[in-house]
Amino acid sequence: MRPPFPPPPERAAELRLRFAEEARAERPDLSMLCLLLAAAGDAALDEAGIDAAQMELDRLAGLLPYRPGGPRAWAEATRDLLGGRLGFRGTAGDYRLLESSLLHEVLRRRRGLPILLSVVWMEVARRAGAPVYGVALPGHFVVGFGTAGERVLADPFDGGRVLTGMDAELLVVGSTGAPLDPSVLTPAAPGEVVLRILNNIRAWAAARPERSDVSLWAVELSLLLPSHPARLRYERARLLVQRGQFVAGAEELEAYAEVVAAVDEGAGERLRGEARAARAMLN
Repeated sequence: MRPPFPPPPERAAELRLRFAEEARAERPDLSMLCLLLAAAGDAALDEAGIDAAQMELDRLAGLLPYRPGGPRAWAEATRDLLGGRLGFRGTAGDYRLLESSLLHEVLRRRRGLPILLSVVWMEVARRAGAPVYGVALPGHFVVGFGTAGERVLADPFDGGRVLTGMDAELLVVGSTGAPLDPSVLTPAAPGEVVLRILNNIRAWAAARPERSDVSLWAVELSLLLPSHPARLRYERARLLVQRGQFVAGAEELEAYAEVVAAVDEGAGERLRGEARAARAMLN
Protein backbone atom coordinates (compact mmCIF):
# COMPACT_ATOMS: atom_id res chain seq x y z
CA MET A 1 0.00 0.00 0.00
CA ARG A 2 1.35 3.41 -0.96
CA PRO A 3 2.00 5.62 2.10
CA PRO A 4 0.10 8.92 2.36
CA PHE A 5 1.54 12.02 0.69
CA PRO A 6 0.78 15.68 1.52
CA PRO A 7 -1.70 17.73 -0.53
CA PRO A 8 -0.77 20.43 -3.09
CA PRO A 9 0.65 23.74 -1.73
CA GLU A 10 -2.62 25.70 -1.90
CA ARG A 11 -4.56 23.08 0.05
CA ALA A 12 -1.66 22.66 2.50
CA ALA A 13 -1.59 26.41 3.19
CA GLU A 14 -5.34 26.45 3.86
CA LEU A 15 -5.05 23.52 6.26
CA ARG A 16 -2.18 25.19 8.15
CA LEU A 17 -4.26 28.34 8.57
CA ARG A 18 -7.22 26.39 9.96
CA PHE A 19 -4.95 24.32 12.18
CA ALA A 20 -3.39 27.48 13.66
CA GLU A 21 -6.82 29.02 14.31
CA GLU A 22 -8.10 25.87 16.01
CA ALA A 23 -4.93 25.47 18.08
CA ARG A 24 -5.31 29.02 19.40
CA ALA A 25 -9.04 28.78 20.12
CA GLU A 26 -10.18 29.22 23.72
CA ARG A 27 -11.25 25.56 23.79
CA PRO A 28 -9.47 23.70 20.96
CA ASP A 29 -11.33 20.77 19.43
CA LEU A 30 -8.95 17.82 19.70
CA SER A 31 -10.62 15.70 17.02
CA MET A 32 -10.61 18.61 14.55
CA LEU A 33 -6.94 19.34 15.26
CA CYS A 34 -6.11 15.68 14.64
CA LEU A 35 -8.12 15.60 11.42
CA LEU A 36 -6.56 18.83 10.09
CA LEU A 37 -3.17 17.32 10.95
CA ALA A 38 -4.14 14.15 9.08
CA ALA A 39 -5.29 16.13 6.04
CA ALA A 40 -1.95 17.96 6.02
CA GLY A 41 -0.26 14.58 5.66
CA ASP A 42 -2.70 12.77 3.40
CA ALA A 43 -3.98 14.43 0.23
CA ALA A 44 -6.74 11.79 0.05
CA LEU A 45 -8.47 13.25 3.13
CA ASP A 46 -10.80 15.94 1.79
CA GLU A 47 -13.55 17.95 3.50
CA ALA A 48 -16.05 15.15 3.04
CA GLY A 49 -13.60 12.76 4.68
CA ILE A 50 -13.10 15.09 7.64
CA ASP A 51 -16.87 15.33 8.10
CA ALA A 52 -17.23 11.55 7.78
CA ALA A 53 -14.62 10.97 10.51
CA GLN A 54 -16.42 13.33 12.88
CA MET A 55 -19.71 11.57 12.15
CA GLU A 56 -18.07 8.21 12.85
CA LEU A 57 -16.96 9.45 16.28
CA ASP A 58 -20.54 10.61 16.88
CA ARG A 59 -21.89 7.23 15.77
CA LEU A 60 -19.53 5.32 18.06
CA ALA A 61 -20.49 7.55 20.99
CA GLY A 62 -24.12 6.67 20.36
CA LEU A 63 -23.27 2.99 20.91
CA LEU A 64 -22.09 3.57 24.48
CA PRO A 65 -24.56 3.03 27.33
CA TYR A 66 -26.14 6.17 28.70
CA ARG A 67 -24.26 7.24 31.87
CA PRO A 68 -23.25 3.72 33.02
CA GLY A 69 -21.98 4.89 36.42
CA GLY A 70 -18.70 6.04 37.96
CA PRO A 71 -15.22 6.20 36.40
CA ARG A 72 -14.65 2.44 36.40
CA ALA A 73 -18.04 1.77 34.82
CA TRP A 74 -17.24 4.32 32.08
CA ALA A 75 -13.81 2.77 31.50
CA GLU A 76 -15.26 -0.73 31.28
CA ALA A 77 -18.13 0.31 29.01
CA THR A 78 -15.75 2.09 26.62
CA ARG A 79 -13.37 -0.88 26.69
CA ASP A 80 -16.18 -3.35 25.98
CA LEU A 81 -17.37 -1.30 22.99
CA LEU A 82 -14.17 -0.06 21.37
CA GLY A 83 -11.64 -2.70 22.41
CA GLY A 84 -13.99 -5.66 22.59
CA ARG A 85 -16.93 -5.37 20.23
CA LEU A 86 -15.21 -3.17 17.61
CA GLY A 87 -11.62 -4.38 17.92
CA PHE A 88 -9.75 -1.09 18.32
CA ARG A 89 -6.23 -1.86 19.59
CA GLY A 90 -2.57 -1.64 18.64
CA THR A 91 0.23 -3.99 17.64
CA ALA A 92 4.00 -3.64 17.31
CA GLY A 93 3.60 -3.39 13.54
CA ASP A 94 1.56 -0.21 13.87
CA TYR A 95 4.71 1.71 14.81
CA ARG A 96 6.01 1.19 11.27
CA LEU A 97 3.06 2.89 9.60
CA LEU A 98 2.47 6.61 9.14
CA GLU A 99 -1.25 5.80 8.99
CA SER A 100 -1.08 4.84 12.68
CA SER A 101 -0.71 8.57 13.49
CA LEU A 102 -3.57 9.78 11.25
CA LEU A 103 -6.98 9.81 12.93
CA HIS A 104 -9.10 9.02 9.87
CA GLU A 105 -6.94 5.97 9.14
CA VAL A 106 -7.06 4.82 12.75
CA LEU A 107 -10.86 5.00 12.61
CA ARG A 108 -10.86 3.03 9.36
CA ARG A 109 -8.27 0.39 10.30
CA ARG A 110 -9.12 0.27 14.04
CA ARG A 111 -5.37 0.13 14.60
CA GLY A 112 -2.93 2.84 15.63
CA LEU A 113 -0.36 4.17 18.05
CA PRO A 114 -1.29 4.47 21.74
CA ILE A 115 -1.90 8.21 21.53
CA LEU A 116 -4.19 8.01 18.47
CA LEU A 117 -6.19 5.16 19.96
CA SER A 118 -6.44 7.27 23.11
CA VAL A 119 -7.81 10.14 21.03
CA VAL A 120 -10.53 7.79 19.74
CA TRP A 121 -11.31 6.67 23.32
CA MET A 122 -11.40 10.28 24.57
CA GLU A 123 -13.52 11.66 21.75
CA VAL A 124 -16.04 8.83 21.78
CA ALA A 125 -16.38 8.80 25.59
CA ARG A 126 -16.49 12.60 25.79
CA ARG A 127 -19.32 12.74 23.28
CA ALA A 128 -21.21 10.21 25.40
CA GLY A 129 -20.80 12.37 28.53
CA ALA A 130 -17.89 10.61 30.26
CA PRO A 131 -15.40 12.48 32.47
CA VAL A 132 -12.42 11.46 30.29
CA TYR A 133 -9.00 12.91 29.51
CA GLY A 134 -5.61 11.97 28.13
CA VAL A 135 -2.70 10.96 30.36
CA ALA A 136 0.77 11.44 28.85
CA LEU A 137 2.76 8.75 30.64
CA PRO A 138 6.43 8.79 29.62
CA GLY A 139 6.73 6.50 26.62
CA HIS A 140 3.07 5.46 26.57
CA PHE A 141 -0.19 7.41 26.28
CA VAL A 142 -3.33 6.23 28.12
CA VAL A 143 -6.71 7.67 29.10
CA GLY A 144 -8.12 8.59 32.47
CA PHE A 145 -11.73 8.52 33.64
CA GLY A 146 -12.97 10.50 36.63
CA THR A 147 -10.98 12.98 38.72
CA ALA A 148 -7.90 12.92 40.93
CA GLY A 149 -10.16 11.86 43.81
CA GLU A 150 -11.46 8.84 41.91
CA ARG A 151 -9.35 8.10 38.84
CA VAL A 152 -9.35 5.01 36.62
CA LEU A 153 -6.76 4.58 33.87
CA ALA A 154 -7.22 2.50 30.72
CA ASP A 155 -4.79 1.50 27.97
CA PRO A 156 -6.45 1.73 24.52
CA PHE A 157 -3.38 0.19 22.83
CA ASP A 158 -4.16 -2.95 24.85
CA GLY A 159 -7.81 -2.89 23.87
CA GLY A 160 -8.78 -0.58 26.73
CA ARG A 161 -7.46 -2.75 29.55
CA VAL A 162 -8.27 -1.08 32.88
CA LEU A 163 -5.01 -0.43 34.71
CA THR A 164 -4.18 -0.87 38.36
CA GLY A 165 -1.69 1.46 39.99
CA MET A 166 0.98 -1.21 39.59
CA ASP A 167 0.12 -1.60 35.87
CA ALA A 168 0.74 2.10 35.26
CA GLU A 169 3.96 1.94 37.26
CA LEU A 170 5.20 -0.99 35.17
CA LEU A 171 4.35 0.78 31.90
CA VAL A 172 6.48 3.77 32.91
CA VAL A 173 9.34 1.71 34.31
CA GLY A 174 9.34 -0.42 31.17
CA SER A 175 9.59 2.66 28.94
CA THR A 176 11.95 4.84 30.95
CA GLY A 177 13.50 2.76 33.72
CA ALA A 178 12.31 5.40 36.20
CA PRO A 179 9.43 5.22 38.70
CA LEU A 180 6.06 6.82 37.99
CA ASP A 181 5.90 10.51 38.90
CA PRO A 182 2.33 11.31 40.05
CA SER A 183 2.54 14.69 38.26
CA VAL A 184 2.26 12.95 34.87
CA LEU A 185 -1.25 11.77 35.74
CA THR A 186 -2.71 15.25 35.21
CA PRO A 187 -4.93 15.72 32.13
CA ALA A 188 -3.02 16.49 28.93
CA ALA A 189 -4.20 19.63 27.10
CA PRO A 190 -5.15 19.32 23.40
CA GLY A 191 -2.01 21.18 22.34
CA GLU A 192 0.16 18.76 24.31
CA VAL A 193 -1.56 15.78 22.73
CA VAL A 194 -1.14 17.15 19.21
CA LEU A 195 2.51 18.09 19.74
CA ARG A 196 3.19 14.55 20.95
CA ILE A 197 1.48 13.13 17.84
CA LEU A 198 3.61 15.39 15.65
CA ASN A 199 6.75 14.30 17.54
CA ASN A 200 5.86 10.68 16.73
CA ILE A 201 5.43 11.59 13.05
CA ARG A 202 8.78 13.40 13.01
CA ALA A 203 10.42 10.32 14.56
CA TRP A 204 8.81 8.10 11.90
CA ALA A 205 10.08 10.36 9.11
CA ALA A 206 13.56 10.76 10.64
CA ALA A 207 14.10 7.02 10.12
CA ARG A 208 13.11 7.44 6.45
CA PRO A 209 15.23 10.22 4.87
CA GLU A 210 13.33 9.85 1.60
CA ARG A 211 10.24 11.16 3.43
CA SER A 212 11.60 14.59 4.33
CA ASP A 213 8.26 15.89 3.04
CA VAL A 214 6.64 14.34 6.12
CA SER A 215 9.29 15.81 8.43
CA LEU A 216 8.67 19.26 6.96
CA TRP A 217 4.89 19.36 7.33
CA ALA A 218 5.08 17.88 10.83
CA VAL A 219 7.59 20.54 11.91
CA GLU A 220 5.57 23.32 10.30
CA LEU A 221 2.40 22.27 12.11
CA SER A 222 4.32 21.98 15.39
CA LEU A 223 5.50 25.57 14.98
CA LEU A 224 1.87 26.70 14.73
CA LEU A 225 1.04 25.41 18.22
CA PRO A 226 0.99 28.08 20.96
CA SER A 227 3.67 26.18 22.89
CA HIS A 228 6.50 24.40 21.08
CA PRO A 229 10.28 23.94 21.38
CA ALA A 230 12.13 26.89 19.82
CA ARG A 231 14.67 24.52 18.29
CA LEU A 232 12.02 23.37 15.82
CA ARG A 233 12.87 26.50 13.81
CA TYR A 234 16.37 25.12 13.33
CA GLU A 235 14.97 21.74 12.33
CA ARG A 236 12.74 23.42 9.73
CA ALA A 237 15.70 25.39 8.33
CA ARG A 238 17.78 22.23 7.99
CA LEU A 239 14.91 20.45 6.24
CA LEU A 240 14.48 23.29 3.76
CA VAL A 241 18.17 23.13 2.88
CA GLN A 242 18.00 19.33 2.64
CA ARG A 243 15.11 19.65 0.20
CA GLY A 244 16.99 22.13 -2.00
CA GLN A 245 15.22 25.30 -0.82
CA PHE A 246 18.56 26.96 -0.05
CA VAL A 247 17.44 30.60 0.17
CA ALA A 248 14.43 29.86 2.37
CA GLY A 249 16.57 27.63 4.58
CA ALA A 250 19.31 30.26 4.86
CA GLU A 251 16.79 32.95 5.79
CA GLU A 252 15.33 30.72 8.51
CA LEU A 253 18.83 29.99 9.83
CA GLU A 254 19.65 33.70 9.95
CA ALA A 255 16.41 34.53 11.77
CA TYR A 256 17.01 31.77 14.31
CA ALA A 257 20.62 32.91 14.72
CA GLU A 258 19.39 36.31 15.90
CA VAL A 259 17.28 34.66 18.60
CA VAL A 260 20.08 32.33 19.73
CA ALA A 261 22.78 35.03 19.67
CA ALA A 262 20.93 36.97 22.35
CA VAL A 263 21.96 34.27 24.84
CA ASP A 264 24.92 32.60 23.08
CA GLU A 265 26.82 34.66 20.50
CA GLY A 266 29.04 31.73 19.56
CA ALA A 267 26.07 29.55 18.73
CA GLY A 268 24.52 32.43 16.77
CA GLU A 269 27.68 32.79 14.69
CA ARG A 270 27.73 29.05 13.95
CA LEU A 271 24.16 29.32 12.67
CA ARG A 272 25.13 32.27 10.46
CA GLY A 273 27.93 30.09 9.09
CA GLU A 274 25.38 27.39 8.22
CA ALA A 275 23.27 30.05 6.49
CA ARG A 276 26.26 31.18 4.40
CA ALA A 277 26.98 27.57 3.48
CA ALA A 278 23.35 27.09 2.40
CA ARG A 279 23.50 30.16 0.17
CA ALA A 280 26.78 28.93 -1.31
CA MET A 281 24.97 25.81 -2.55
CA LEU A 282 23.21 28.02 -5.12
CA ASN A 283 26.51 28.59 -6.97
